[in-house]
Amino acid sequence: MSSYETIASTLGIQPQWMAQLPSEGRMSGTSIEMAAMAITTGLCRRVALVYGNNGRSAGATYGGVVGEAYGTSADLTAPYGFTSPGAFYSMMYQRHKHLFGTTDDQLATIATTFRHNASLNENAVMRTPLSREDYHNSRYIVEPLHVMDYCLINDGGVALIMCAADEARDYPQPPAYLLGFAQQGQLVDSDFPPEDFWCGATAAVGERAYRMADVKRGDIDALMVYDNFSPNVLFALEGLGFCEQGQAGDFIQDGRIGIGGELPLNTSGGHLSESYMQGWGLTVEAVRQIRGTCGDRQLERPSLVQYVCPSPVVSSIIYGSEN
Repeated sequence: MSSYETIASTLGIQPQWMAQLPSEGRMSGTSIEMAAMAITTGLCRRVALVYGNNGRSAGATYGGVVGEAYGTSADLTAPYGFTSPGAFYSMMYQRHKHLFGTTDDQLATIATTFRHNASLNENAVMRTPLSREDYHNSRYIVEPLHVMDYCLINDGGVALIMCAADEARDYPQPPAYLLGFAQQGQLVDSDFPPEDFWCGATAAVGERAYRMADVKRGDIDALMVYDNFSPNVLFALEGLGFCEQGQAGDFIQDGRIGIGGELPLNTSGGHLSESYMQGWGLTVEAVRQIRGTCGDRQLERPSLVQYVCPSPVVSSIIYGSEN
């Protein structure tokens, strides 16, 4: 039984409901939030959240066969050409380009920035430098998305231990505190790209997380975005309100999202270059940044790091230091 199913069972959530959720909604953000609720309500004192992925060894393709399409069922999406999650995001990005004038060169900033971050991470799968020329010359998977816009398929594992805050100081490592969280489903017609790029649900989730943590958007030192595909970074920034809708392509330029920039993103390399761990690796990076243990990619004194996953089940978590 997965950590998600274990916690869900503790909270009395029915497995039939869980089976209907897209994979992004069933993974890290939702599991961590449920663990926090179990601890807060006294149902648990400590929770081990364990995730493993054998995608590379198993030959996962994330598309083209029943059970690997985006949404509830490949049978429902294949007649419309959505034979993979990549097709889903490619259409979303194409519409973003049409509505707002976003360019492929702007999008390239995401893949190249995250690859640079990964080059500073000894645990990253992809550390070879990636130039803009390399990006533009890479093959298309579903045009206009290049292979560099896709998350990796790899093996790996993550384990997190959550406990009540009053005992966190007794452990060897400095604690990272979960200060605020929220989630919201947008499951109606979730087999097809949402017209608002999930901005409405992402905005609502972000505001609730900020209120719970008693912080403002401008207080956030770094953002960990669920980058299963690079356009999701644009949708997350616009949904959370770091820029106006349609302006994310401009917003991410000039080093703003790099290490040392105004709003560093996915400092480990993210799903595009570190590894695809369904959001778990991004949470580990948030904790390590709060602790100050990221080595060459360490940010200068981050006290608040936010995680966000725009998807049919949007989730966001704010992590903070003791001070």
